[in-house]
Amino acid sequence: MTTSLLTEIDHVAIAVHDLEAAISYYQSAFGATVHHREIVESDGVEEALLAVADSYIQLTTATRDDSPIATFLAKRGEGMHHIGYRVDDCAEALAAVVAAGGRAIDEAPRPGSRGTTVAFVHPKGSFGTLIELVQEN
Repeated sequence: MTTSLLTEIDHVAIAVHDLEAAISYYQSAFGATVHHREIVESDGVEEALLAVADSYIQLTTATRDDSPIATFLAKRGEGMHHIGYRVDDCAEALAAVVAAGGRAIDEAPRPGSRGTTVAFVHPKGSFGTLIELVQEN
């Protein structure tokens, strides 16, 4: 039996045009509150994390026209963008993905929001789902 490298769901990311409107919706519909909010300049996004037990709903919007979220919104509109899986060791998990035939977007883990280390896995190697590996530091 193999030990899973995935420790839990970190977040489900939803791309939105209007972050304030999305936050307001989740607050009024579900009573959700913003646990963390951050602009990630390197990715060209602003995010708001809404806590759901030990995981998050990540509402994310573009801060510039050339960001991956801007491209996603232009092509597909609002909706689920990716799922983030928590791992103990991002480099180990990324190597395992590549060894299993997955396609890494990030060649090596890099800094993510809220002080995490992250790496993205291309949806073409993971059954149509963009995956973010998230290591809490």
